[in-house]
Amino acid sequence: MITIAVIGLGAFGIRVIEELAEENVEVVIVDKNREMVEKYKNLVRDAYITDAITNEMIDKIVPHDVAAVVIDFGSDVEASILLTNHLHKTGIQKIIVKAKTTEHGEILKMVGATSVVYPDHDAAQRIVPQLLSSELFSFLTVSPLFALAEVAVSVDDIGKTLAAVNFRQTYKLNVIAYRQSEDQDFEFIDSGDFVFVEGMRLLIAGKEKDINTYVRDTSILSRFEGKASKLGKKFQRRLAAVANTPKSL
Repeated sequence: MITIAVIGLGAFGIRVIEELAEENVEVVIVDKNREMVEKYKNLVRDAYITDAITNEMIDKIVPHDVAAVVIDFGSDVEASILLTNHLHKTGIQKIIVKAKTTEHGEILKMVGATSVVYPDHDAAQRIVPQLLSSELFSFLTVSPLFALAEVAVSVDDIGKTLAAVNFRQTYKLNVIAYRQSEDQDFEFIDSGDFVFVEGMRLLIAGKEKDINTYVRDTSILSRFEGKASKLGKKFQRRLAAVANTPKSL
């Protein structure tokens, strides 16, 4: 059984503990806040309260064969950098650290962090696309070049097969699965003969910009806005023509 240490019980660290509680792993937690440690000690193997999280203290607490260390010191940027550097020097293979800013994250990588997490930034990336479109139900950025999204099927594609639409060529996206409503489980799409129907939700994967383009350009709203724009321009041209017509006295 592997052991994972969580040092610092900020919001991110706590969430990691709660998720690990569902897995077959041993967890060690360390924090200055007695109340927080007492609250979560029943979810872990070992729980430590320390007035000062020093390198010497960590060396005594964290097992030498620990598989990974998660660090969440909240707003204490300096402490997270110093501890990350120390753990890296002691040979810890996987060090995951919560960062406050991009600059903080870059320094953490320089001193030994194998992965840097930006909870606030990542949450914003997931929610903003949903705020901007009623056709996008969920969104997850996996990496700078890859994202997953649950979207409404394009009105252009209703009644067509996957092979006929040719998603990869047309939209530069891959269709992974589908479901008819939010309360249903996804089912994988494994045939080119699969037919898209109205109201269907698709799980698609690709670059974030291509997903945004698909959502924007294939929605009913964008079609209406496009037509309204054309009609508006046509009406403006007619008004201009009337205005330029010589008036009879």
